Amino acid sequence: MHEMSLSQSMVEIIQEQAAVNGFQHVTVVRLEIGALSCVEPAALSFCFDSVTRGTVAEGATLDIIKVPGRAWCWVCSRVVDIEGHGDPCPDCSGYQMQTRTGNEMKIKELEVA
Repeated sequence: MHEMSLSQSMVEIIQEQAAVNGFQHVTVVRLEIGALSCVEPAALSFCFDSVTRGTVAEGATLDIIKVPGRAWCWVCSRVVDIEGHGDPCPDCSGYQMQTRTGNEMKIKELEVA
């Protein structure tokens, strides 16, 4: 389950930001997760709750913002929504696609006290 290591990395980033910016507690973590990122939001939430114990993020709400998968179709020259890697273009059924969004996972915002 790579969600555990992702959660631990998030806590490290949050702890570093707490040290740099001088806040004591995080109340909300807003996280963008792309539809193509292979991250399971429910598993990530579970792991996040576990790894935040005893940290500045203990008890913080994890607010997950889902980013849709989008790709450029070389056949019909359009940006289209896709649900998975290797999916054909929904407009022309071509497979020559270049992913634009949906692979990312990033901390978008922290609400702190």
